Amino acid sequence: MAEKTIMLVCSAGMSTSMLVQRMKKAAEADGLDVDVFATAVADADNKLASEPVSVLMLGPQVRFMESQFAAKVAGTNIPMAVIDMRAYGMMDGEKVLRQALALIDEKASSK
Repeated sequence: MAEKTIMLVCSAGMSTSMLVQRMKKAAEADGLDVDVFATAVADADNKLASEPVSVLMLGPQVRFMESQFAAKVAGTNIPMAVIDMRAYGMMDGEKVLRQALALIDEKASSK
């Protein structure tokens, strides 16, 4: 099992699949033990309940649901943010990976 699990949420789960692959390549290149997966908004609750999620990242196309997802992870140890729109548009896996890891580290240091 990976040390950290990054969950990306988008409207249908399809548009983020390329970003997931690029994030995995970036993690591998950096020697990081992370699991990255994408899911559709419709299945996000199931994934939150069944996966050991370390951080939840929302695709820019579902940023309007940020408050709903903030409520879902409230009281958990799961940080959440909207993926940087420019990094998402450029499919910059390294930058999105860094954003996710920074959120995990920030949450860990605020305990």
